[in-house]
Amino acid sequence: MALNSRKIGVLAGATACIMLLSMYMLFFYLPPIRDESGEVLSGSFRIFFFHMPVAVIAYLAFGAVFVASIFYLMKRSFKWDIYARSAAEVGVLFSFLVLVTGSIWAKDAWGWYWIWDVRLTTSLVLFLVYLAYNMLRKALEEPEKRARLSAVFGILAFLSVPLSFFSIRLWRSAHPLMFGGSMGENGGGLEGTSLQLALIVNFIAYFLLFLTLFYVKVQNEKAKEEIDARISVGLET
Repeated sequence: MALNSRKIGVLAGATACIMLLSMYMLFFYLPPIRDESGEVLSGSFRIFFFHMPVAVIAYLAFGAVFVASIFYLMKRSFKWDIYARSAAEVGVLFSFLVLVTGSIWAKDAWGWYWIWDVRLTTSLVLFLVYLAYNMLRKALEEPEKRARLSAVFGILAFLSVPLSFFSIRLWRSAHPLMFGGSMGENGGGLEGTSLQLALIVNFIAYFLLFLTLFYVKVQNEKAKEEIDARISVGLET
């Protein structure tokens, strides 16, 4: 237990340091950001350096749910069920942050907090699907049945991830395509060493945050399972 606490402390400390660095870069390191015509973009564009990493990490978390669900069905080991539920809860948090930061950015860019744009809609669907996954877990009490049904749900739910990611490539969207396009075409493109470096640092920061939250959640779930097992043994005796 002490070793786990030490690992959490080290991971949390590294996360805090990198996140402070990422905040410094956003507010003091980045130069004025301009579009292709040379116009300085609104300061709200800096939300992108938070918004995009959080979105990618949410996809990563749901990918972890998908993989852990497959392994649970293959091996019937509850450790994979713990990994799946932990990744799902952290992923829902990150997915919610994507919606919030995206709405703030949209208010400045479009004048509305929300429009039924294809990317915004598929992002909302993604959030609701994994919120339903967590609600399913809460509704089922029998451990094996809960793990089995949740694993099936977790595998099917992953279909919403590529749907969200590729939505602006498959359908017309007002949402900017930052990679694979240009500023003039669909609001895309991100050039400049300082911009790319700031984005990389933010990716590292929020990836470490995901790992920290995931690791803490896994340890809490394992402790809960151990306590429940001891209570069950005590009742039987």
